[in-house]
Amino acid sequence: MKKYTYSATRADNPEKWCVIDADGAVLGRLASTVAARIRGKHNPLYTPHADMGDHVIVINAEKIVLTGRKLDQKYYYRHSGYMGGLKEISARKLMEKRPEDLVRFAVKGMLPKNRLGRQLIKKLRVYVGDQHPHEAQLPQAITV
Repeated sequence: MKKYTYSATRADNPEKWCVIDADGAVLGRLASTVAARIRGKHNPLYTPHADMGDHVIVINAEKIVLTGRKLDQKYYYRHSGYMGGLKEISARKLMEKRPEDLVRFAVKGMLPKNRLGRQLIKKLRVYVGDQHPHEAQLPQAITV
């Protein structure tokens, strides 16, 4: 009798959609829940090297909460590639301009930094307001 460890594939897990309301949620706690859901860690068939997660829709991104003084002390950096091209933006300004990026950056930092992570971040949709265009996928509501 041959004994082996079962390794699930993407075909073993049907894609599901879920919607999470970010109204009043703390950014880091929300991001860790979303990252685990996208990665598939809630699933009994979780396989570290395979995409076993769900598609996640986050609504009300503008109502997210940052604790402490992070709105003024937390900065996000990007570089243009040219000398002296380092750009920075505070969390407060990013919240005013593009609050959906605040959630996206937090979730992306909790995913693997490889091909799988780049594939998984595409399963995240973040929207300002409580409307989203994915009603046809019949997403189930998840509480954080």
